[in-house]
Amino acid sequence: MKIKSIDCVRLELPPRANPTKPRRASYNQSARRAFPINKYPEFPRELRKIPGEVAGEMWVKVTAEDGTWGMGTCHWGNLVEPLVREHYAPLLVGRDCFAIEFLNDLMWRSTQRFGATGLASVARSAVDLALWDLKGKLLEVPVYSLIGGPCREAINCYATSDDLDWSMELGFKAFKVSNPVHYEEGTEGLNRLEEKIAKARETVGPDADLMFNPVMSFNVDFAARLMERLKPYRLRWIEEPLMPHDTDGLVALKKAVPTLPIATGEDHKGRHALRELVDRRCVDVIQPELRWAGGLSEALKVYTIAEAAGLTTIPHSGAGLPFGQHFHFSLPEAQLAEYWLGSDPGIPLAEAQKLPGVPVPVDGKVKPSDAPGFGIEVQEKQLVPWRA
Repeated sequence: MKIKSIDCVRLELPPRANPTKPRRASYNQSARRAFPINKYPEFPRELRKIPGEVAGEMWVKVTAEDGTWGMGTCHWGNLVEPLVREHYAPLLVGRDCFAIEFLNDLMWRSTQRFGATGLASVARSAVDLALWDLKGKLLEVPVYSLIGGPCREAINCYATSDDLDWSMELGFKAFKVSNPVHYEEGTEGLNRLEEKIAKARETVGPDADLMFNPVMSFNVDFAARLMERLKPYRLRWIEEPLMPHDTDGLVALKKAVPTLPIATGEDHKGRHALRELVDRRCVDVIQPELRWAGGLSEALKVYTIAEAAGLTTIPHSGAGLPFGQHFHFSLPEAQLAEYWLGSDPGIPLAEAQKLPGVPVPVDGKVKPSDAPGFGIEVQEKQLVPWRA
């Protein structure tokens, strides 16, 4: 079956009124959260968006010659759309849509001159996910069957949210909280962070898994000092403390505080960057983002590299996305999926889910759709041209 077309599209779903009223606004509306650029005072922690940043969600629709189509997604749509339209689409149209490994190798090799990571990896992710969705639809099986079949009854999830009371009420038993501090804030920032983690541990209790996510906002000195302080709170891991280029810094942190596990990988693009983390033994949990790191095909390679080294792979935001759900459901060393909980407390997760056909966790567990492909219930007319 040949690929007929590859198109960049927007997903336009009809508006949906939630019958349940929220109890309060989500932490995501107002929490002070740090990112690398917050080093500079003109970008305060309360600023949630970098001026000029275009992080819009873009979908890619791959259509086979019989009219069957699959869909995948990525971010930074205005920046990556030309890559898909001008580079990947002409390379792949007319080729066998079942040859996903070959098609991915073509995309990867074709970008070596201008860089296969970064935005090229982000764009490739959407194409790859659409190819997997298409293959599942053509064969009339869910993607998890294409990967290898289910290996668990349901996926255990953790909630990423500062609304810990709501997360606990929903039945989650593992939790990750955000970071309001940049390393520029020094000892005062360390004090506030220790206070936050102490309160979080008290809230979730001594038996719950608790994680903390700095999002690249620390340097080695600040991270090491903080990790030493956080030992009494028994974190399951500290996540992405340094910027993705600083592998040497991660090695230094593992040596400085070996008893506090480190997770990272969300902003590493492709298997080669993530393989270096494994080779250097500087992380404990590998976290590729399926919408940025090259898609499902690349994440499966990352999983194999990590599994061979005895490490677990937990994709970024996996439990809230169909792609991550199918990944976790079929791979034994992909435990404890992340569910990013940014909706308002009081609104049931089923009402808050924006993507039709994607299950939501119940009592901290989720099972993917068994519909063909990724099971996304979207009509073709709801996919409109990106530049319409």
